[in-house]
Amino acid sequence: MLVLKCSACRKKLWKYDKIGPGEVLRCHKSRIVKFFMKCSHRNEKIICDCGTIIGIDKGSFYKMISKSFTYSGTKRT
Repeated sequence: MLVLKCSACRKKLWKYDKIGPGEVLRCHKSRIVKFFMKCSHRNEKIICDCGTIIGIDKGSFYKMISKSFTYSGTKRT
């Protein structure tokens, strides 16, 4: 499980079940286990409370913007 945090304000965003090695380029909505805060949606963009754009809503997944978040935890292989 990975915990994703906003890179600007360091608030926890959500807990994500990452399968396989590699970077977090997409977050599939079905694998998000827990939301820590309510992110706002404007024009298909996911925005943190501090105003940082975290990703883009593409339907079944979020396309993540790599410099706008950090993560910690372990990936499932």
